[in-house]
Amino acid sequence: MSKKVTIDASGIYYRQLNEQIREAIAAGATEIVLNNVNSQRYIAGAVEGPIKFEVNGVPGQDMCSFMRGPYVRVKANAQDGVGNTMDDGLVVIEGLAGDVVGYAMRGGKIFIKGDVGYRVGIHMKAYMEKLPTIVIGGKAGDFLGEYMAGGILLLLGMYSDKPSEPIAGRSLGTGMHGGVIYVRGEVPKEQIGPGLSAQPLDDADKAVVEGIVKEYAKELGLNAKEILAADFVKIKPFSHRPYGNLYVPA
Repeated sequence: MSKKVTIDASGIYYRQLNEQIREAIAAGATEIVLNNVNSQRYIAGAVEGPIKFEVNGVPGQDMCSFMRGPYVRVKANAQDGVGNTMDDGLVVIEGLAGDVVGYAMRGGKIFIKGDVGYRVGIHMKAYMEKLPTIVIGGKAGDFLGEYMAGGILLLLGMYSDKPSEPIAGRSLGTGMHGGVIYVRGEVPKEQIGPGLSAQPLDDADKAVVEGIVKEYAKELGLNAKEILAADFVKIKPFSHRPYGNLYVPA
């Protein structure tokens, strides 16, 4: 049986708010609604299990860091560091998100409707059955997927408030040695990191993108057919040691 708890975060310091959340979970809460959130940090951090969160307001940095399992829906924008070293679960952000979303993310999914900042998806990792996935409905800043080691980044460029900007900033995928970045439409060559290029999707890629898009569209009330009605490209590393030739063996 589910147990729903509502917490008014208005004026509460982030440590006290997170203590209230932990106490509610310890008392058996399976669904937590947070109202009047205003930059409190670490919401749902290190929380495990099938807990459902609804966040009304703008959460602070490192929301869902080290999280393992919960479903978190943010009904507004989010700040930096969402999903830092996240292990499992689903995060849905109905607005924009800041920098370093999904830093060293190890599993789970993050769906963002709008734009994101710099260095999103850097150091993402994949291990065995875990395949961390970030979908960005808008555009991304510089260094998207920097040093990426695994997982999937899907950049749509559709739901952006920056119509004149390129779909991604400079140095996309710089230093990536694993994983894949899918982009709807085209990426200017000058925006892509050294040693990388945009390639057409094969049938396996198309199936992966279609599955992710359908789930993303369902969560955010969007039209999957409209999203899929364009060509996509993929950016993958050529080597697991992209800078290996820079070092002299001992």
